[in-house]
Amino acid sequence: MSKAHSLLYGNLYFSFYFFLSFVLMKIHFYKYHGTGNDFILIDNRENYFDKTNNNFITTLCDRHFGIGADGLILLENSKEHDFSMQYYNADGLEGSMCGNGGRCIVSFAKELGIIKYKTSFETIDGVHEATIKNDVVSLQMNDVEKIEKHETHCFLNTGSPHHVTLVEGIESYPVFDKGREIRYAAPYYDVGTNVNFVEKIKKNIFKIRTYERGVENETLSCGTGVTAVAIAMYEQGKTNNKKVVLQTLGGRLKVSFKKTDDKYHNIVLKGPVKLVFKGEHR
Repeated sequence: MSKAHSLLYGNLYFSFYFFLSFVLMKIHFYKYHGTGNDFILIDNRENYFDKTNNNFITTLCDRHFGIGADGLILLENSKEHDFSMQYYNADGLEGSMCGNGGRCIVSFAKELGIIKYKTSFETIDGVHEATIKNDVVSLQMNDVEKIEKHETHCFLNTGSPHHVTLVEGIESYPVFDKGREIRYAAPYYDVGTNVNFVEKIKKNIFKIRTYERGVENETLSCGTGVTAVAIAMYEQGKTNNKKVVLQTLGGRLKVSFKKTDDKYHNIVLKGPVKLVFKGEHR
């Protein structure tokens, strides 16, 4: 066999080997939810997951042809903190900060033995601190300073952009239709916003339903959304309590904060997290 043939067969062998390795590769995943907001979590500290394959991420999140989830989260190494979080929406694109996802990855890190009861980790919007006790995760959110108050709604960013509007009869409210309409309307357009519909129940208790961009549907819960609602309701004088209870379709979350001048700080999102199952995907 000539040297040229040997080189050719060698290249074919390695090409076939790497193709076969990719086809047979098993992706170990964990499925978590935080008050019904569900995520696929993957330990990617070895950087084996192909983050450029948006279609594959979409397929994994598909509830009929994949594992099914509102989003996918990769746990990766961090040089200065316990770990880093990379979040993708169900549409396969990298998303902004996800509060319930942040709470879920804290529980995941504990499951992997990376942390015990408290942590600091990196996300797309900076470093977050958190604690976990009996499957309840308290996540420190970023400070909020700018709140736009309009006649019909508030707009603020709690790591992700949120439109917040008060409604009556929230249980029968057309969240999908109205949410989708507002999500693409001016001034949001293609960049879009998450849309939260709120109804007051008691002095510091509110019901909330959220249409999430990236998922392009209503979700059972939204962590940055309930954070936005708690602050917006306080800012609008709908509650004078700095500890607010938010009833989502998937369960209760609590948001506490402090306000100094026009700045909201020490914002904490607290609620339960559950490991649903774990498995392998080929």
